[in-house]
Amino acid sequence: MGGFFGITARKKCRNELFYGVDYNSHLGTRRAGMATYDSESNCFIRKIHSLESTYFRTKFEHELEKFKGNSGIGIISDTDPQPIIINSHLGKFAIVTVAKICNIAELERELLDQGVHFGELSSGTTNQTELIALLINRGQTFVEGIENVYNKIHGSCSLLILTEKGSIIAARDKLGRTPIILGHKEGAWAATSESTAFPNLEFEPVRDLGPGEIVEITSEGVTQLRKPNEEMQICSFLWVYYGFPTSTYEGRNVEEVRFKSGCAMGQTDPTEVDCACGIPDSGTGMALGYAAGHNVPYHRCISKYTPTWPRSFTPANQEMRNLVAKMKLVPNAAMLKGKRALFCDDSIVRGTQLNDNVGELYRCGAKEVHMRIACPPLIYGCRYVGFTSSKSDMELLTRRLIEEFEGDPNAHLDEYATTGSERYNRLVEAIRERFGLTSLQFNPLETLVESIGLPKCKICTHCFDGTSHF
Repeated sequence: MGGFFGITARKKCRNELFYGVDYNSHLGTRRAGMATYDSESNCFIRKIHSLESTYFRTKFEHELEKFKGNSGIGIISDTDPQPIIINSHLGKFAIVTVAKICNIAELERELLDQGVHFGELSSGTTNQTELIALLINRGQTFVEGIENVYNKIHGSCSLLILTEKGSIIAARDKLGRTPIILGHKEGAWAATSESTAFPNLEFEPVRDLGPGEIVEITSEGVTQLRKPNEEMQICSFLWVYYGFPTSTYEGRNVEEVRFKSGCAMGQTDPTEVDCACGIPDSGTGMALGYAAGHNVPYHRCISKYTPTWPRSFTPANQEMRNLVAKMKLVPNAAMLKGKRALFCDDSIVRGTQLNDNVGELYRCGAKEVHMRIACPPLIYGCRYVGFTSSKSDMELLTRRLIEEFEGDPNAHLDEYATTGSERYNRLVEAIRERFGLTSLQFNPLETLVESIGLPKCKICTHCFDGTSHF
């Protein structure tokens, strides 16, 4: 996925920019970059580093003095190296994007046929942020160019542009699939993917940009350049997994949604257990809610060793993903012995994390191991945000099981996605049996939507039920 932060201020901004970008680190683990504009020397200062073997702070902290100027943008990216800096008829600008472009090959061919060239190749392929910048350059203004992006791409794109005036143009995806939140403090304005970036930097959240809305930000205020669209399809997985607990999107706090969701499951679940436990980190809020709703204690029967291990599905190599999934979670035998323990987790994608850890829980003395999942089964690969590194729907555990059942991984998907149907129950039972769980339940889509508190038509649930909007 990825997350960005931009700030324009009356004074030097490098410290706020550095920490603001760092507060998006949970959204990506591949690359990071920052750029500032120094009006005194009339130039951009940019640095990009790989994060695949380290963390954001270790790469940028020693270079902070180089980032001169009062305005800057930065990103934690799971895709291409960025920011990139462009010189065009619109002027010089730096750009960062949180995007997934499904028709990138088609757009690349179209631009090449028009005589446009690409200079920012990434591992031999087109850098999608450069492609977006080139689409913007086809417009006579930034607004016209960004609208060209909205009209051309299939997928999603939110972006920040740092101009040579020192202002920042922020544009949210046309269907609002990924968020942008504005913040303000005396003498400065900021825009970010995560409102978590604001409190410790003393910014007050002001509002979310609407779907397709474009604004220009200076240290003195915000000017709307394009009104928001009515239709919205914000990614529901932000609340399930990606969002940091203290972040809020569209007025709905991540931890509150997870607690409500778990509480609703706990209130309706007749299963007798001794305690509820969260699979850290994103399962913790749900487990606290489940414990409250089911009237059982919350115990930390498993802990995440945080200093070194990133998210389990991020490494590109499957063997490494399996190793990370096994090593980062440490069970506590003293809390497990003889217990009927119920664990809450955000989702089951490939099953990597469950594969080793369930057996270890039993070896540590658990009498029963129950699992409750915060969202419905993932039946469809994400076409819009890319919350996993999956290249194919067949990397989803559900699709491999459906192929085993039907001989065709695409057969009867609507039935497998319908809670309580015969095929849905067969799928859940097969997952339960495969991992040796005492019981397994997934949160119904209706409960997830109700916990988020937005109308279903405003939330993207494609990965659960196949609904699609471009």
